Amino acid sequence: MTMRRSWALLQTGQTLVITHEGQPIGRLVPSDRERRPWIVGVCGASGVGYAAALIRGLVDAGEPVDLIVSRAAKLTIIDETGVPFREADWAVGLRAWTAVCGFKVDADEEDIRCWSPADFSAGPASGSYLASGMVVVPATTAAVGGIANGLSKDLIQRAAEVTLKERRPLVIVPRETPFTRVMLQHLLALDEMGAVVLPASPGFYAGAVDVSNLYGFIAGKILDLLGIENSLFRRWRGAIGAARKNDSCHSAILRRSSHPR
Repeated sequence: MTMRRSWALLQTGQTLVITHEGQPIGRLVPSDRERRPWIVGVCGASGVGYAAALIRGLVDAGEPVDLIVSRAAKLTIIDETGVPFREADWAVGLRAWTAVCGFKVDADEEDIRCWSPADFSAGPASGSYLASGMVVVPATTAAVGGIANGLSKDLIQRAAEVTLKERRPLVIVPRETPFTRVMLQHLLALDEMGAVVLPASPGFYAGAVDVSNLYGFIAGKILDLLGIENSLFRRWRGAIGAARKNDSCHSAILRRSSHPR
């Protein structure tokens, strides 16, 4: 009699997923020696949903995350989601904030760490702390200027400087409009240093039905740059009008436009 094996280990990114009869039931998180997180710096610019979508995409890909939320970003999170975010209970805040944005992340079940933006003794402040790279999303003008000029005023700026000096991938996602001359000069300087500037400018050909689709579009583009597979947005396939035909967005627009006034 042959016993059917119902237990299995699946490699997902840097994490081993334990499955039973095809269903995931747990994870084996890599040790610190093997762990190479993606650092996500969240600044105080509008659009914290972009960060929520990115973290969700990284977690789904089995990638560890080091999260840094600036003091100003905590105010923006409250303003845009109504959720308080505190380092003392960051897992609770992260779960609630990402859920409001449509990308719930349960930090208790994933390989996520949170560092205080004022902690210059934190791992990401050192080049010997192994990381895969960093994304600053959304990035304020102050963060862009600080990183471009090497000011290291907080852990986000310091970690970005470390990422640049160690020649690791750095993606800057500014959410500001219009750009001043100084902002453009700083963005050009970052490009010349090796960073990728990816403005929070979502495409509408993906058939956005609500704001979470726009968040997902930008997060998906970031993950593409990092070489991480994702399905956060509808990709262009060369078919004109495909998004309108396949999504309810176009139908809703037609219903509103045909409704008698």
